[in-house]
Amino acid sequence: MPNTTEEFKKEITRCRDIYEKKAKDYGTSWRVLRLPSLTDQIFIKANRIRSIQESGENKVGDGYESEFVAMVNYAVIALIQQELGPDGEQMLPLEKALELYDKHVTRATSLMLDKNHDYGEAWRMMRVSSMVDLILMKLRRIKQIEDNDGKTLISEGVEGGYMDIINYSLFCLIRLSEHTDA
Repeated sequence: MPNTTEEFKKEITRCRDIYEKKAKDYGTSWRVLRLPSLTDQIFIKANRIRSIQESGENKVGDGYESEFVAMVNYAVIALIQQELGPDGEQMLPLEKALELYDKHVTRATSLMLDKNHDYGEAWRMMRVSSMVDLILMKLRRIKQIEDNDGKTLISEGVEGGYMDIINYSLFCLIRLSEHTDA
């Protein structure tokens, strides 16, 4: 029987390890990116996956997994950027960058557990391609909110969209590790 919490932690650990290594290599150079730039980076990754799924052709050679890991990390970075704002410290010490990463991943995990309880792990019956479509839909929503200067009438803000992207990307990584349909 699958253990979602353990599978989730395993995939988060993989994503965090890459985030940490890149932070050691590049520092927090991503602090220069505005939220719409991060949204576009996530869009590029999700769109590449969908393009490969539809065409069946992958000329770059990297599989889906690295794109899902990147989407998790870019979405966490977007949450950090939203928290710190553009005028905050530009180059964060590694310890602070990891602390902020862990803070936002903990919140995303809590959201996943709550939703997973209410939805009865419905994601396990979904295709990876359907989750990619949902990620793309979330990105379109985020872009629209960004174009509206962050104002919404009734909808959740960009934070909820980024959290859902983290969770759907992690669900996809779990599904891919099970060797189910891609």
